[in-house]
Amino acid sequence: MVYVLSQEGNPLMPTKRFGKVRRMLKEGLARVVKRKSFTIQLTYASPAYTQPITLGIDSGYEHIGFSALSEKEELIGGEVHLLKGMVERNKQTLCPLSAGSW
Repeated sequence: MVYVLSQEGNPLMPTKRFGKVRRMLKEGLARVVKRKSFTIQLTYASPAYTQPITLGIDSGYEHIGFSALSEKEELIGGEVHLLKGMVERNKQTLCPLSAGSW
């Protein structure tokens, strides 16, 4: 997945057309902004066509799942594993004022 920014830096719809992205980079129509989560920025004015995106979050006790969907496909999805014992860790790091002893 290649993420795309407009000439002004506004996000556009990501693409999976890697050949087109490669040609745009070679011809100077786009430049690389980030390599990790590969992102390009267009160097020419383009219409800001976007689609509605739905964010779904499934919160659980130890795992939180998330997914961003367009009408046609899943754009990004993942799962976050929460640390165990956070209640005990938070109790140990409370300052005296937040514990209610004014």
